[in-house]
Amino acid sequence: MGNTKTSLATPSVVSDFKEITKMRLALSVVFSSVAGYLLGVDTVNYKTLILLALGGYFMVGASNAFNQIIEKDLDALMHRTKNRPVPAGRLSVTSAFVIASVFTLLGIVILYTINKQTAMFGAISIFLYTCVYTPLKTKTPLAVFVGAIPGAIPFMLGWVAATDNFGIEPGTLFALQFFWQFPHFWAIGWFLYDDYKRGGFYMLPTGKQDKGTAVQVVMYTIWTIIISVLPVFGFTGTLHLSVVAAVVVFILGLVMLNYAIRLFKDMTVKAARVLMLVSVLYITLVQIVYVIDKFIR
Repeated sequence: MGNTKTSLATPSVVSDFKEITKMRLALSVVFSSVAGYLLGVDTVNYKTLILLALGGYFMVGASNAFNQIIEKDLDALMHRTKNRPVPAGRLSVTSAFVIASVFTLLGIVILYTINKQTAMFGAISIFLYTCVYTPLKTKTPLAVFVGAIPGAIPFMLGWVAATDNFGIEPGTLFALQFFWQFPHFWAIGWFLYDDYKRGGFYMLPTGKQDKGTAVQVVMYTIWTIIISVLPVFGFTGTLHLSVVAAVVVFILGLVMLNYAIRLFKDMTVKAARVLMLVSVLYITLVQIVYVIDKFIR
């Protein structure tokens, strides 16, 4: 019987770890930072790449763990989050705090071994997400603007890890992921509107599912497309994009814009959910195109 209990308990420990660090989100952040690294580097150093991936994971894991400690009472009110380890009572606040603190330390130390700037941006990301974005979420829809800063750091972080330099190139990568986050998060805010409302979060720019929000989703999608093709014009330093790659990126942008316009026309939860999925596909494919384009030129 004892063995059965152990085997039943183990998956829940693993799933709780996945949940507290938001593993899928953390892995997408690692993917972004690796893409940024590959864009910035001349010769791939696999040790640096592994350190960046580990440091990036710990950085996001720490931010998410702190977030779930701060929001445990609000998470308990929402269907989407009530079964998270802390609000569900499977993990104590103390245990979660220890995990978050250890992850912060590990993340910053690992990134510091790459270079100081990478560690600095990692620390800024954790601070903004935990101490500014999280408390603002229940106060103002402007929280999304603050949250977009740590959310945009990973793509840029990879370049800084590769070059130990912050300039126009990582700035462009940052801007691309920064503007992309608005249609992405507003789409989530739209289809989870009722659930967010239970927790007292108003994530949409106007505070509701209206034309004003839908117009802004379209506008920020257009900004994202413009920034994503900028490297083809040659004024983003050593960050280049071939004409073929720029056309592919532009077409991907038009696909996302089509779904943003569909949300504007239909104003439905379904349209918002589809836009969210398309936006994830868009940023992933754009990063892949950027990297492939660099290595085949």
